[in-house]
Amino acid sequence: MSESDVTRDGVQGVRPGREATAGTGGDRRGRHRRRRGRGEQPMVPDASFSSYYGKPVLNKPTWKPLDIAGYLYLGGLAGASSLLAAGGQLTGRPGLAAPAKLGAAGAISLSLAALVHDLGRPARFLNMLRVFKPTSPMSVGSWLLAGYAPLTLTAAATEVAGRYRLLGSAATVASAVLGPALATYTAVLLSDTAVPSWHEGHRELPFVFAGSAATAASGLALAAAPTAQVGPARRMAVLGAALELGAFRLMKRRMGLAAEPFEQGGPHLLLRAAEALTTGGAALALLSGRLRERRLAVAAGAALLTGSAALRFGVFHAGVASAEDPKYTVLPQRERLAAQGS
Repeated sequence: MSESDVTRDGVQGVRPGREATAGTGGDRRGRHRRRRGRGEQPMVPDASFSSYYGKPVLNKPTWKPLDIAGYLYLGGLAGASSLLAAGGQLTGRPGLAAPAKLGAAGAISLSLAALVHDLGRPARFLNMLRVFKPTSPMSVGSWLLAGYAPLTLTAAATEVAGRYRLLGSAATVASAVLGPALATYTAVLLSDTAVPSWHEGHRELPFVFAGSAATAASGLALAAAPTAQVGPARRMAVLGAALELGAFRLMKRRMGLAAEPFEQGGPHLLLRAAEALTTGGAALALLSGRLRERRLAVAAGAALLTGSAALRFGVFHAGVASAEDPKYTVLPQRERLAAQGS
């Protein structure tokens, strides 16, 4: 074929051969797309979600599970216990206030120890106090811990010593003011990360942690305080269980695919155990109030404490699992883009 055979309208005087099939594939793809639009099965398998060199899309959290999940749990226990301590003190229930103060002091001490152990050395925690950034949950939480812990320890120390009652009362009330923030800021801390199963639950996770903190603190009070003075703890147990279980179910329903790690493997077992223990603990707390039975109150307290811990560990491990699988990052992003384009 000479150059003169080629015109602006294409090749002249030559019948299309096997090479002249350009566009046929496009017709096939068009028909294929039309068939798929009519509900037929796709001819290619679904894409697998992976990144270059087989590395995950996200780097999974490197936090030590025992340290950080324990830090989440103990911080919630301390914050809610401060509320019970102040309530017991203001309503003339010293048998309830005393174990709540001691429990809050012990829990916040262990929580700080777990955090420092995960950081590696105490200087790293002190370095976080060099600046205050209102937009950083980590910075706000560090300052919250730095203000809350001395107040709680002062309240417990004056309770044990039996001296400086006025100072102890002021520290108890002040720690109760900070208690709700301490019990829930860790949920904001997790939700502010890119981990799918934590981030997608940012609306409800603070309520889940608030309910979990309430059940843990009420469980400690039920187990340690005299039965005649644990009425507020029983009511807190029931309200906390309702908040925790209701908010967690609502969160899973709204999260869509990102809720899947909550229903698989170890996290599923932990969360099912948490649900059963929390429900049973709240029921036993109510029953112990009717029967005035000390052993039922102790059993309720043990169930509530264990259920709250299982919830925190389940949420932690589910988040790590969601970061390891790229589909929990890729698919929700595609769905959001499709929703914006429609």
